[in-house]
Amino acid sequence: MDKKTYRTLDLFAGIGGVRMGFERAGFETIFGNDFDAYCKVTYDLNFKDTPLVVADIAKIKSADLPDFDILLGGFPCQPFSVAGYRRGFLDTGRGDLFFEIIRILRDKKPRAVFLENVKNLSSHDKGRTFNIISEALEDLGYHVTTKVLNSMKYGNVPQNRERVYIVGFKSKKALEAFEFPKPVELTKTVNALLEKEVEEKYYYNKSPLYKVLKESMTSKEVVYQWRRKYVRANKSGVCPTLTANMGMGGHNVPLIKDHKGIRKLTPRECARIQGFPENYKLPKNLPDTKLYKQFGNSVTVTVIERVAKQIKKALDSGNNDVVSRAPAKRAGRVLQPTA
Repeated sequence: MDKKTYRTLDLFAGIGGVRMGFERAGFETIFGNDFDAYCKVTYDLNFKDTPLVVADIAKIKSADLPDFDILLGGFPCQPFSVAGYRRGFLDTGRGDLFFEIIRILRDKKPRAVFLENVKNLSSHDKGRTFNIISEALEDLGYHVTTKVLNSMKYGNVPQNRERVYIVGFKSKKALEAFEFPKPVELTKTVNALLEKEVEEKYYYNKSPLYKVLKESMTSKEVVYQWRRKYVRANKSGVCPTLTANMGMGGHNVPLIKDHKGIRKLTPRECARIQGFPENYKLPKNLPDTKLYKQFGNSVTVTVIERVAKQIKKALDSGNNDVVSRAPAKRAGRVLQPTA
């Protein structure tokens, strides 16, 4: 039997990091959704064939969605992160969005589900939040496995980024055939991903902070962080976790020292550290603050691709029960991308 091209539904899509990883593994994206209109600018620039639908997922009826084989969801992580308030499902409008995933899974019954979130999801509320998630998936007939993967160990990118990955299959045979990817050697350095020529606007040389930064930032081989009142060196030799507040005066702004002085990472450098390919386009009509937020909120593409390849192998191994390769059926109203 020919290997199947599996169709994906890309929810909480952001700028398409999860989509890109799965497409590089051989999947086909047939629908993408996010609530952020700024993400649509970046997403549509790179994925013209299936533009982003900007809408509240709670207002999208399951009947209006196309048929698909696997649901992808990097659902909002702020309710579960250390940096956030850790309110979990009590964070109405963000934490409870997980139940929209459950609703769509219940109604559409895809053969698999892939979810990504911050590492602390597994320990939030003494493990009760994670148990709710696992039990909800299992109640729908999904056989679930999870693992925390660090981008620097599984994606060959110089970033210390730990995320929990949740994979579920309707077929027990597929779950038995699935295994998370093995660690790979880290061969890329931050310095190797830096741009050669950088605009002056990224430098702190004329900033009131420069004197404080200069005293602490002595090496060109180290990535530093401005922690509101002091500078911290990231001694692991890689970039600390990129966050959404990088461009908004947050306390996790990665800083480096180069031949011209002290500066923050550029959006393109953040894209590289997240494993995005060089041909990924950055819109010129968005401010850097939006781009920093988008890449901080995104995923490490190279890690996603490796997990996606393992998912495809598992689905192919249980190909005796796959659906027809006929074009996807669309029920009800076909959703159109928001302009």
